[in-house]
Amino acid sequence: MYRNLLLKHGFRCSMSRKGNCWDNAPMESFWGKLKQEWLNDKRFRTRDEARAAVFWYIESYYHRKRLHAGNDYRTPMQISQQTA
Repeated sequence: MYRNLLLKHGFRCSMSRKGNCWDNAPMESFWGKLKQEWLNDKRFRTRDEARAAVFWYIESYYHRKRLHAGNDYRTPMQISQQTA
């Protein structure tokens, strides 16, 4: 049922076979970039400060300004607008 639902909506399943770790590669890449580009030298006084910083990185920079090699050096926002 899960795979049929993905297929119906045009998604490609990213799960590999049991014991293979490739499913996690895109998220590992994202977390690495978040830490390296944005959080590396920052210190936060509260969790709310940290949440706001992560939110800003994702919504204002990562989606709108950061070029992605996997998207032919376009932003996720550009890809989204082209497919809409």
